This record gives sequence, structure tokens and C-alpha cells, in this order.
Amino acid sequence: MEVTKLTDVTRVYKIGEVETHALRGINLTIGDGEFTTLVGPSGSGKTTLLQLIGCLDQPTSGSIYLRGEDVTRLNRNQRADLRKAKIGFIFQFFALIPTLTAYENVEMPLLLSGQNNGRRKTRVMELLDAVGLSDRAHHRPDQLSGGEQQRVAVARALATNPVLVLADEPTANLDTANGDQVMEIMQKLNQETGTTFIFATHDPRVIKYARRVVTLCDGLVVENNTAKKKD
Repeated sequence: MEVTKLTDVTRVYKIGEVETHALRGINLTIGDGEFTTLVGPSGSGKTTLLQLIGCLDQPTSGSIYLRGEDVTRLNRNQRADLRKAKIGFIFQFFALIPTLTAYENVEMPLLLSGQNNGRRKTRVMELLDAVGLSDRAHHRPDQLSGGEQQRVAVARALATNPVLVLADEPTANLDTANGDQVMEIMQKLNQETGTTFIFATHDPRVIKYARRVVTLCDGLVVENNTAKKKD
């Protein structure tokens, strides 16, 4: 079953009289349980595409579907509700709330969704255990390494059981060992939960884990290949 589908999607940015065509007609379908990477040179449209899939922006033309619903027809509040319920985000710079502990950062999406205290506690500790940080639950971001902060961000992205997790350069600020550890954790969670992951990256460390690689250039999909299985 498809998680997201893009049909003839374009995105044009206008600054004064200057137009920049970031996406020029994207047709792409991502199915359940995929572990897919968007690659391409700077300016190819990777981040723009990720933002459109995540309902953080609207296309200039074309349609984007999430679980069969045309999200381009939704208003701002409806898109926000959809993001809260169905999409998790992992950012390059972690985007943790600095005054909150690891536990509280993971708990935040559950608070926003109105889950009761008992369910929140069970879910948060389950996720922190899954990313190997149950013993660091009460540490703030400044008391955690970069790799640990990104693992908290992974746990937070999965808190509400989203159908789709989007990650923009998730290993860019991590050394090789931590980058591999974060990717292995996400790969394991993908396999165990069936949650679809889509990454935008330049990093070969991310690409080697992908089961599908979508290559963009000048706002177009130029290659769409199933990756070789990682040993």
C-alpha cells in the first residue's frame, strides 16, 4: 500500500521578479515500510521535496497524497493536525528543546496528542529503551553527546506511531561511529515497526543503508533504483 504519492509536483519560489524552479514535475510513490533515500547535488530539490511530503510547504502545482488523501487540498490547520498524527521528523541539528530532559523531549508529541500519563510513560520508556537511552532519560541535551541527542530525536519522531518518518541530513553532525549507530537503530525500528522512512542526504553512510535510492537533479527524478542489499 502506498504511504505517499506525488503527481506532477512543481515548486517555484519567487523573489521579486526572479523565479527559481526547485521542482519541475515530480512523480513518485513511496510504499509501506520503505527505507528510501533522496540523493542529488546541492540545489537538486531534495529538501524541498521532503518539506512537501511532510506538509511543511505547499506545491506550486500538482498533487500530493498521504494514505490516499490529497493533502494539497487541506488548509494550514488541517495540515498541522495531519503532521502531528501521521508524520515524524528528524532534523540535522537535532531540534531538541534544550530545557527539557530526554524523557520530556520524547514525551512532548504525546502531550500534544492528548495521551494520558500512564500511556505516555510506557511509550516514552519503550522508545528510549529502543534507542539505548533508558539510562539517560533524565539528562538534558547539553548533558548528552551528539549521537545521543540524535537518538533522542529518533525516539521523539516515532512517539505517536507515525506512518512516515522524514529525516533531513540526519548524520551530518555526527562522526562515523555515531552516524552508523543512528542509522542502524533507524533500520532496526523500520524493520520492527513497518514505519516508512525517507531521508534526504549527501552522506554515503546513509545511502549504504537505503533499500531504495531516488536521485534528483535540477528538480527532476533522474534515477529511481532499488539499492543493493547491505551485507
